[in-house]
Formats: sequence, structure tokens, C-alpha cells
Amino acid sequence: MSDEPKPRFLTPTQVAEELNVKPNQVHALIKAGELRAFQVGGRGMWRIGRQDLQDYIAEAYRRTAERITAGDLEDAGPEAEEA
Repeated sequence: MSDEPKPRFLTPTQVAEELNVKPNQVHALIKAGELRAFQVGGRGMWRIGRQDLQDYIAEAYRRTAERITAGDLEDAGPEAEEA
């Protein structure tokens, strides 16, 4: 295990790897305002704070639990695993 500290900020590609989705999905979350991010320098240079990613994940768990409780969540099929 590495003793190097984890970076404070992640690229959309790094976030996509963490969430096991494509970078385009991360950009869509940013554009929709669901994932907090900021632009650095030139066009297309986005960064997501590690804590912002953790907050997004916690909120996604909360929303999912709420939907399960309300009976609004359909069973996940095989295509859900490939997202």
C-alpha cells in the first residue's frame, strides 16, 4: 500500500474510473449540477474535489434508499451493470 497522499482534486476521467462509468457520464453529471466541479484554465479542464465525489456518492445512496422505500425503483437488469 502506498504512503503517498491521495490527490485533493480528480479529473473527470479519474472520477469515471472510480464510478465505473464513461467520462461523458461524469461531464453530464457536472452539466446537470449533480456533481460539483470547477473549470481550471483552458476549455475542458475540469476538476472535482475528492470530498465532492464522496458527497455525490452519499447523496446517490440516499436518493436510492428513498426510491426503494417509496417502491419507485425497478429491479436492476443486466444492462444496469454495464452503465
